[in-house]
Amino acid sequence: MPAPHSIPDHGPAAAREWDRLLGEVETLAELDLAGYLGAAPRLPPEAVRGRPVSFHTPDFRHYESEELPAARAHWPALSITGPDCRLQCDHCKGGVLANMIPVTTPALLRQRVRQLVEEGAAGFLLTGGSSLQNEVPYAPFWPVLAELRREFPHLRMACHTALMDEDSVACMAQAGIDIAMLDVIGARDTLRQVYHLRREVADFEETLALLVASPVRVVPHIVLGLHYGYLLGEWQALEMVARWRPDALVLVVAMPFFAHPRRPFRIPAPAIVGRFFCHARRRLPDLPLLLGCARPPGLARHAIDALAVMAGFDGLAQPAAGIVELAARAGRPVRVVPACCSTLVPEADAGEVLDLATLLARRADPPRAASVRVAPPAKAARP
Repeated sequence: MPAPHSIPDHGPAAAREWDRLLGEVETLAELDLAGYLGAAPRLPPEAVRGRPVSFHTPDFRHYESEELPAARAHWPALSITGPDCRLQCDHCKGGVLANMIPVTTPALLRQRVRQLVEEGAAGFLLTGGSSLQNEVPYAPFWPVLAELRREFPHLRMACHTALMDEDSVACMAQAGIDIAMLDVIGARDTLRQVYHLRREVADFEETLALLVASPVRVVPHIVLGLHYGYLLGEWQALEMVARWRPDALVLVVAMPFFAHPRRPFRIPAPAIVGRFFCHARRRLPDLPLLLGCARPPGLARHAIDALAVMAGFDGLAQPAAGIVELAARAGRPVRVVPACCSTLVPEADAGEVLDLATLLARRADPPRAASVRVAPPAKAARP
C-alpha cells in the first residue's frame, strides 16, 4: 500500500478499474452501480489495496445482510429529553430522538441502563434534545453516569455532547464517558437557516478544542448535505477537525426523512460525495475515517458506501449489500466488528476476519448468530 502522502490522483483509469470490480459483485452489477456513480472521484484501487477496513454492526436500527455474520452489538440510543428538542432543526424536527429510549430522569437512566446490561448491552449512546443554545441538559445525569461506570467498568458509554463549556467537559470526563461525539458545523448560514441557532461556527471549534484536551476519546461527526442537501460548511468543518486532531472522524450524509415538504433536502450527487470523501482521506491520511450509520436509503446508500470503500475509509457502519464483497475484491483486509464504529475497537482479534471465499460461500449457507465480546477502548496517545 502506498504511503498516505503518496496516494496517486484519481482519474479515468481509476474509475475504469473500479467499474470492473463493481461488475464482479453480482448485487452491485444488478443495480448498475457503476452507471450511477459515473465519473465520481475515487482513489485508484492500488491506493487502498491492503488498507484494512472494519464493518460495524450496532443495532441502532434494524439491519440485515447476507454478507455479514448474525452477531450484533446491543448498543441502544438513550435520550434524556425523550423526543423533545427546542431547536427543531429542519433536517430532523426531533424525529431522530423519537426512536430512542427515553430516560428523562437520573433514576430512570440508572434503571434502564441496568436493565439493558442484563439484556446484554455492550454500551450505549446518550443524547438528548438541545436548548436554543444547542446545549443538552446533562448536569443532573453526571452523578448517575459515574455510578454506572463504577458498577459496569466494561460498559462503553458514548455521549453526543452538542456545545459544551470547560466545566461541562470536565464533568463529562469525571463521569467516565468513553467517547464524546460532536456534530461540527462550518457555515453560519446553516446554523441560522437549518438549525435556527444563534451561535457561531467558532463555538463549535471551541467545543472541539475543549474535548480534544480532555481524557475522553473524541470522535466528531460531519454531516454532508446539511444545508438542504448542498455542501456548504463541510469543507470548513473538515479544516477544524484537521487543526485539532481528534481520535477519529465520522462522516454521515443528511437523510431527508423528517424534512418539511416546503424545505426538502436533496440527496448529494455521487460526484460531490466522492470529491469530499477523497479530499477527507488526503487531508487526514493517518486519522481513522469512518462512515457512520446515518445516510439515505436505496441506490444512494449503495453509492455512498462504495465511494467510502474507494476512498480508503477505515470503517463503515451497517454496509449496504455487496459492499463487503467489493472491499474484499479490492484487496482490502476485511473485519466485522459487532460494535458502534465510534468505539474505535483497537484489539487485533476483535470481531471476525472475512475473506472473499467466505463471503461467497455465506450466500448459500447463512451463518448462525455468534457472540463476540470486545473490551472498552483506552485513550489513544495524540500525535
